[in-house]
Order: sequence, then structure tokens, then C-alpha cells
Amino acid sequence: MAATRATRIAALTAGLSLLVGVSACATDSGGTTDDPIVIGASLPLTGEFSQGGLDTQQGYEVWVEMTNETGGILGRDVEIVIRDDATNQNTVVTNYNNLISVDDVDLLLGSQSSLLNIPASSVAERNEMVFVCPSCGSPDMFNRGFEFIFFSQQAVATDQARVFAEWIAALPEDQRPKTAAYPSLDDPFAGPVVDGAEAILSAAGIETVYKDIYPATTKNFDSIVAAIAASGAEMVVQGAQFEDGVNFVRSMNRAGYEPDILYQSSSPTYGQQYFDGVGEDNTQGVFFSSSYNSVASTPGNAEFVAKYEEMFGGIPPEDAADGFAAGEVLKAAAEAVGGIDDQRALADWIRANEVQTILGTLSWNENGSPKGDFLVGQWQDGSAQIVLPAEAATSETIFRWRGAAFE
Repeated sequence: MAATRATRIAALTAGLSLLVGVSACATDSGGTTDDPIVIGASLPLTGEFSQGGLDTQQGYEVWVEMTNETGGILGRDVEIVIRDDATNQNTVVTNYNNLISVDDVDLLLGSQSSLLNIPASSVAERNEMVFVCPSCGSPDMFNRGFEFIFFSQQAVATDQARVFAEWIAALPEDQRPKTAAYPSLDDPFAGPVVDGAEAILSAAGIETVYKDIYPATTKNFDSIVAAIAASGAEMVVQGAQFEDGVNFVRSMNRAGYEPDILYQSSSPTYGQQYFDGVGEDNTQGVFFSSSYNSVASTPGNAEFVAKYEEMFGGIPPEDAADGFAAGEVLKAAAEAVGGIDDQRALADWIRANEVQTILGTLSWNENGSPKGDFLVGQWQDGSAQIVLPAEAATSETIFRWRGAAFE
């Protein structure tokens, strides 16, 4: 993990606290203008969702570095305290309680995954603190009447696969699959992605021949793949996080099962990790939905990509970009309101306004859910391309899984 001049990371693993970066103590928002603004977050730096947590941490760190290079927020430097929740719902609640009551942070950013952000956001709501989360697309985030939570991507989970599903539904009958399978991780984000896609595809006459939920502990998918293959599904839409998506593809290879179309909700967005996990041949033609495109001409994206390369090397993964965008939303609100003391004013401003981010323009409904659409990506010839919508596409060709292009 790279240490930056204005980043303080408290990664608590096995009870050990590690402080990296500047040594200034956290202060409340009543401090002087020379005091830093301290932002708290909990992330799964270990455990099942650790890859996404580490990527999000990097996005937060790049945002802090770039923010301080351009004058901070309201003329004050920014620091961030990050605690490891180890992909545990109880720990994430403890962490946010401690960030608020012990570390006395000024502002909050969210954790990674709806699984963790659902309980975490309850802590923020109880304390009436704005909670901008980069990865909290489950509809269950937004049906509780909360006033301080905001999702800094383009759409909730039920709409994540909408652009993809509508494209499939509109294919000529001789190219459209007739049957589909819907395996999904038992997760508050992954399941609704599958449900949303199935509703659109079923309405288009595509028969559901398999649908089931598997537990997060599933490592071997041979029996699940065997059942899907026996169903004759021509298309598979999987609600996957990361490891389960990789292992699912490996099981398909062992079974010799090759559906015409393969969509996975999150796994393919992990870039090189996914590529290495399944192998180049198996990435070809895999569909996914994405919030981010590293070559997009969105405001600040080129600078973000350059700074990420400088700090961590390589192309920024989606979760890093999502973390950066969450910081952009928080900064925009603070500067528009002119302060950070009135958290309700910050929440009201976010709810009523648009924010330009590296993901594009974000805006929100009354309940904090976003109003936009995801991009549809596809792995092609060893790299991830955007294929839908047409105006954002980086490739004009769309492929079947490990097969020929659609006409």
C-alpha cells in the first residue's frame, strides 16, 4: 500500500492498528481551518471481498492525494482513516461506530459491497451523517426511509443488467437465445442483478430453464454447471462477485459446457485478476455491466488514470474508480454547502443536484438511489471493451462467448 503525504490509513487486522502517512490527529469539524478534514471508512481488506476492498482503498487514496494537490476541501487538507472489517457485518458496524465516537471523524465514505454497506449505513443514519457508498447497489439499501445514504454509481442492482438484457431481447429471433439459466450468489447485490435481467428476458419470450442461489461458501461449481448444462440453457446470466465467477468458468471448462452467451455481474470487472483467473480464451465474449471506462472522456478521468498509474501502476480497476467517484460526490457537496458541520444540508444538496465524476454525471432519487444506466462491457481479444450503449462504445463488434460475432 502506498503511503501519501495526506493519507492516514488505519488498517486494523488481528487487533493491530497501523498508521500510515501524516501524524496529525483527527479533529472534529469545529477545528481551525488549518486542521485537516478527517474522513472515515471501513473496507474489507481481508476476507472474501478483499480484492474489491483493496481496490476501493486505492481509489480513496488517489482521491485524497489529488484533492490535496488542488487545495483540499474548503482550503483544508484531507486525511482518511480506513479500518479493516474483514468482510464481516458485525465488524463493519463496530468500525463505523468507532470511527464516529472514538476517531471523531468529520465525514464518512462507505464500505465495499451491499452486504457490508447495509448494516454500515444504519450506523451513519443513526448518527445523522452523510454516507456516500461506492458499492451499495442492493434495493434493500433504499427501502428503509433513510435520509443520509447515497450510492455513487449509476444504477441500483435491479437495473445493472437492464441495458444488456434489453439488447438481447431486441435481437432478431434467429439470433436470440431461447433458453436461459440464472445462477446467483446468495448476496443482496448479486441476486437482484439476476432478477432484473430475468424479468426483461422472460418478457421477451426467453424461457428460464434453471434458477438457483448458491451460498457464499461455494468453491466448486461442478454440480451446478452439470445441472445447467442438462437444462440446455443457451445463455447463462450469473450473479457473481469475484472468486465465484472465476470458479464457475473453470467448472464450465471441466464439463465442456459452452453456452452461446455468458454474462457475469461483477467478476469480469476485476480486470487482470479475472483475466489471470479464467485464462484469455475464456474471457473472450464474456458480458458484464460496468460503472467505469478507463478511456472515457469524463471530467477528470485522464488525470485519475495518470495518478493511479503513478501511485499503484497499471489501469485502475472499476472498484478503484468507484471509490474515487464517491470522494468526488462528498467534496462537491461540502464545497457547494460551504461547510461540513451541517450533515443534513450536505444530504439535501446531494439529493437535489447533479455531480460530475469520472463515472459521468450522477444524480439521485429522494431515497439516495441513483438515476442513470450502467455501461455494458465485453472482454474482447484480451482486453475489456465497452459495447453498449453505442454512443459510449469502444468496440463496434459484439461477440458470443468464445465464438463468432453477432451480425
